[in-house]
Amino acid sequence: QVTLVESGGGLVQAGGSLRLSCAASGGGISTYAMGWFRQAPGKERESVAAISWSGASTFYSDSVKGRFTISRDNAENTVDLQMTNLKPEDTAVYYCAAEDGGVATSSALIDYWGQGTQVTVSL
Repeated sequence: QVTLVESGGGLVQAGGSLRLSCAASGGGISTYAMGWFRQAPGKERESVAAISWSGASTFYSDSVKGRFTISRDNAENTVDLQMTNLKPEDTAVYYCAAEDGGVATSSALIDYWGQGTQVTVSL
């Protein structure tokens, strides 16, 4: 059983930056694809970024491409999301996710979720 805990959320002005971190415990994540999803009020949960188990492949949604960077450290069992040039439309609860043997971009296939961390971007 893998437990994921996010940190680093908060309130930031538009144009600012935040770094989200996800720490895994209860089992290693080195064989899991890892992803970050977000859910805004009244909207469905959406994939934002994902990274393969080795870190060799990454995915970004069109809405964050060029602004967000996902990275992982398998030795430390952590996954980070560096967010720059934040916009008000990035406001959401951000979730860390793990999928064994997949690509961690489809919420229906995720094996483990974190509890979420709030990101609020003001004008």
